[in-house]
Amino acid sequence: MDKAKMEKFKALLLQAKVKIMNGGILRSTEDLTVSSDDLSDEADLATSVINQQVTFNMRQRELVKLKAIDEALYRCEQGNYGHCDECDESIGEKRLENQPWTTLCITHAEEQERENQKFIKAI
Repeated sequence: MDKAKMEKFKALLLQAKVKIMNGGILRSTEDLTVSSDDLSDEADLATSVINQQVTFNMRQRELVKLKAIDEALYRCEQGNYGHCDECDESIGEKRLENQPWTTLCITHAEEQERENQKFIKAI
């Protein structure tokens, strides 16, 4: 990958990182506490617990994405950004534009998705 493209993708990665960091989901604490008013009503308590689970899941997804972005930035610095972890072929430019932190080419990403679906169905 030439230097100009590398800089373009590095900028996309940094933009995505800033968006996550400034998005507020990692700093929000509203759903992390249960109001004492909710404790007396089972429906309110259940709603609070569901809201907490949704918040935790959203935070987890953002943290996973943030880690993937940091790893992609590291790969940029090492000079091996944009190559599939499975086959070492170049990842398509359109794929990198849509998901600059990806580590798999479209073929292997689809294969992984199929495997995940099989696993979920088996459960």
